[in-house]
Order: sequence, then structure tokens, then C-alpha cells
Amino acid sequence: MATPHIIAVPYPAQGHVIPMLEITQWLVKQGIKVTFVNTNFNHQRVIDSLSDSDNIRQLLNMVSMSDGVEPWEDRNDLGKLTQAISKTMPGQLEALIDEINGKGGEKITCVVADWSMKWALEVAEKLGLKRAAFSALSAAILALSVNIPKLVSDGIIDSNGNKPILV
Repeated sequence: MATPHIIAVPYPAQGHVIPMLEITQWLVKQGIKVTFVNTNFNHQRVIDSLSDSDNIRQLLNMVSMSDGVEPWEDRNDLGKLTQAISKTMPGQLEALIDEINGKGGEKITCVVADWSMKWALEVAEKLGLKRAAFSALSAAILALSVNIPKLVSDGIIDSNGNKPILV
């Protein structure tokens, strides 16, 4: 049986990259091959942050791609960054998967993407790969995020931005 091979795609912010690195390091220690996708902007910082213990640098295949934001532009504008990522990275991810799968080694079997990188899960679905969303959020915040539309439709949260209705 072939070694499972996943691609991990975190949102390019410290609070997302670090937890994704933690889970992928654990997966590697379980014998799963991992290709970790960074943005070009974050790539060297992530590489430099990895310890030499347990041969993590040799076990994780670290790759980078453009986030669509020019080097002089403000990456702290999360709306602009997210929009640029959504336009630029899906095609690059699909090309990367095709390249890896065309080399004859362990083919990509699953995409693990940050909750906020929905487009990566859509690429996986398009290519017929297994997919999993990863959330670095606390369970309470994740549950709230998933249920906001229901809270609005039930009248618990006012959709006009007014104060929440106390029950």
C-alpha cells in the first residue's frame, strides 16, 4: 500500500500557520508524507522556525507559491490579502498537485486546508481528492461562526448590526 500523501494549506498568518505546522509534524511522525504550502512571503520564516529535531525539515516537503499580493503592498489588509489569495492560489495549487502526481512518487491523496481557505477544498473536490478542513479557532468560536446564519434567522442576532437580543 502506498504511503498517504497530503497537502496542507494554512491561511498565511502566524495564528494559522503554527497550528497547521503542529498537526502536520504529528502526521509525519505517523508515517504520512506531507507537502506544506506556504506563501512566498512566509516561506523562509517558516523554514527558519523549524527545529532540527526529529528530522522534521527532511520529512516535510515545504513549497511556496504567490499569494497574489505584491511585495510592497500591505499584507495586514486581510480583506485584500484574502481576495488576492482566492484569485491567485487555486490555479497554483491545482498545478502543484498535478505536478506531484505526475512524478510517479506518492500521489496526493488528501488536501487539508485551513477553514478560511475554502477554495483549496474546492480544488481537492474538483480533482477527486479527499479533503479536510482544519480550524485553529477554539471550538466555541468555530461553533459560533458556523451557526451565525441560524442565529440571525432565529432572531437571536439582529442582522442590522444592532445589539443582540437577550434571551
